[in-house]
Amino acid sequence: MRLFTVFAFLSVLLLAATCNPETQTMTLKQLEGTWLHAHEEDQGDVRVYRPNTYAFGPSRGRTGFAFDHNGLFTQYDIAPTDGIEGRKGQWKAQDERTIRISLDDKKEPDYLLEIVSLENNVLKVRRKEL
Repeated sequence: MRLFTVFAFLSVLLLAATCNPETQTMTLKQLEGTWLHAHEEDQGDVRVYRPNTYAFGPSRGRTGFAFDHNGLFTQYDIAPTDGIEGRKGQWKAQDERTIRISLDDKKEPDYLLEIVSLENNVLKVRRKEL
C-alpha cells in the first residue's frame, strides 16, 4: 500500500509540473537524502535547505532532516551539547506539494512541510502547524 502511495504521489507531482513552473523539475526522488538548513538564505517564512554535502559557511550548528524512500524521516536538531541529535519519524505525502511529518517521540505535534520549490539542489519549504 505504501508503495502505491509513493507512485500515486509521483504521478501527481509530474502532472502538476505541467501547470506550475516552480515544481517543473521536482520529483519525489529529489527529496531523498539529507538536507541542512541554510538559514542565511531564508526569505520570510520560506526556509531554505541544501544537501548535507554543500559547502556551508561557518555556523554554530545546522538543523535539518532526511527523507528516506520508504517513508522514514529523521529530523536533525541541535543537541544540548551543541552536536546534532536525530529524531526518527515518518513522512507522508498529503498532496502534490505538502508532506506530513510525524515524529516517533511525540515531543512536538505533527506538522506539514509545503514544498515551495526544489531546483538546483535548493529546497524551499514552508512549515505549517496542524
